[in-house]
This record gives sequence, structure tokens and C-alpha cells, in this order.
Amino acid sequence: MSTRHFLTDIDLTAQEQDRVLNLAAWMKQNPYAVKALAGPQTAAVIFDKTSTRTRVSFAAGISALGGSPLIINPGESQLGHKESIADSARVFERQVSLIIWRTYAQAGLEEMAEHSASPVINSLSDDYHPCQLLADLLTVRERLGSLQGRKLAYLGDAANNMANSYLLAGVTAGMDVRIAGPAGYLPEERIIRAAEDRAAETGGKVTITADPSVALADADVVATDTWISMGQEDEKEQRMQLFGDYRVDADAMDKASPEAVVLHCLPAYRGAEITAEVLDGKQSVIWDEAENRLHAQKALMAWLLVESGRADEETVELVRAAGRSAAEES
Repeated sequence: MSTRHFLTDIDLTAQEQDRVLNLAAWMKQNPYAVKALAGPQTAAVIFDKTSTRTRVSFAAGISALGGSPLIINPGESQLGHKESIADSARVFERQVSLIIWRTYAQAGLEEMAEHSASPVINSLSDDYHPCQLLADLLTVRERLGSLQGRKLAYLGDAANNMANSYLLAGVTAGMDVRIAGPAGYLPEERIIRAAEDRAAETGGKVTITADPSVALADADVVATDTWISMGQEDEKEQRMQLFGDYRVDADAMDKASPEAVVLHCLPAYRGAEITAEVLDGKQSVIWDEAENRLHAQKALMAWLLVESGRADEETVELVRAAGRSAAEES
């Protein structure tokens, strides 16, 4: 059985994504039932970037799975500078059961996975934020039910990791994904092609537009992200002007479905990409979304261990039973 990694949103098929979300919903109701890391086994959680939600949710989730989180902060290891990623991977795989890495270049994660028999999880890179999307999809399912055919609008900086992951994870779930941002700040062609290929399999739809009204029309889900990511602080004034038409405010929400929910991965800057009125309003599910990082990531970790042949029989039975869809059970 080969090792399964989670480096991009489309590392899960549509059926696998559904199973992980089913498992997450079950584990949210049964938070200590699965002990996939009993021992306690150790999971390395590596940070090249600062973090709040990723740090807390993975540390808490690993502990709830019976494991011990080993937090490695920036500058605390020789990874990638005094020692190659490949050599570090060979060391990690002999001592930890999972490698979770919040980093910059996607290529580093790919190299780590290539040389590791322990599952590697992308907890954020410059290109993707796939763990966040599992939490987002879980949150939308809780509020709206089935994801298939739901209209998801993402507004703002559409050339970043969140836009890429909304596109790929959304179409994997069969959603109608609309990405809106100014010219020059839209997803790369390779991301669009990958999304279109996956949409062809699932019945999802892809729309890339500079017109926020096109994205928002009757949307079931409205999502945004900070306009100023790490390393872009010098561009603050330029970006505030550039993205002004893509702010998620009351006028934007008037264009969406009356029952639409609002997502933001946080941290949020009230009055910039989203207004306080919307973020704290009745359509916001942002705090549920933040909590669901914990449940979605626990499910992902357990599922990867099972699919990689690194779980005991009890864990395998629990994870596979809880992940089945109603159709599979009937």
C-alpha cells in the first residue's frame, strides 16, 4: 500500500473528498472516538510562516487522536538550508507518523512527499491552502446540505492560494465556482485547466471574471480573503485601491442569494476585504469555519493514515464506516 499525501486539493478524488467530509462530520460529534495516533505517536508540525488557526487546530487535533504534536517553529531546524529537504524527509519518516508543513514554495512539499513514507500534509503554501477548504466545505454542508450544484463566489485577490483552492476543491465537490478579481490578479492558466478537468468529472463549473456582479449572482456561498498576504505589506495602499470593487459588503450580499453564507479563512481586516457588518452578521459562518479546521484536519489525518496502511484494525474500521456516504451504505 503506497503512502497517501495531501499537497493540493485535487489529491483527493470527489469520492474521497466526500468520505473525508463525512468522517469529519462524524468525528465532530464523536471527538475522541478515533485514536489513529495512539501510542502516543508523534506528528511533526513545521512552521515556516506564523500561524494561529493552523497551529492550534493541528496541535489540538493530533492530541485528540491520541498523538503528540511536535511543533517546529521558524529557524528551529536545519530543514531546507543546512540540510536538504530530501534528507530531512528521510529522518522524519523514521521518527514521526505524519509531517504537516506550513511553508512557502509548493516544490518543497512535493520534494518532502517524494522522499517520505510518512504522509505529508500541506497546511499552507504559496499556491494552495487545501486544509482550509476541507473546513470550508464542511461548514457549507452543515448550513446548506449537499454541495453539488451550489454556487460559490470568491471575490478579491484571485491570484492567491485561497482562490486556487476554492477553485479546485469547489469543483471537486461539484460546485459552480465563480472567481472574481481584477485583471492581472486572476488564477494562473494551469490552475484553471486543472479545475476544468476536474469539473468535467464531477459536473462542477468554472467561471473566471473581472466582474464581481457575475460571480455574486444568486450565489449560495460568498468567500473572500485578505488583500494583503504575507510579504505584500509594501503594496498595501495600491491593493486597497485595486480591490475596492471586490469588497464583501451589504451591497455585494444583496446580489447573492438571500440564504447565502459568508466565508473568510481569517485573519480578517474589517473595512478592507469585508465589512464588520457582514463579518459579524447573521449570514456569516466564519467562526464555525474556524472551528471546523479542527474537525476536518482530524478526519484528514486519520484517513491518510488508514489509506497509507499505517493504522490499526479498529481505526481502519471506524474511519471507513464513518466515511461512507448514504448511497454506499444502502
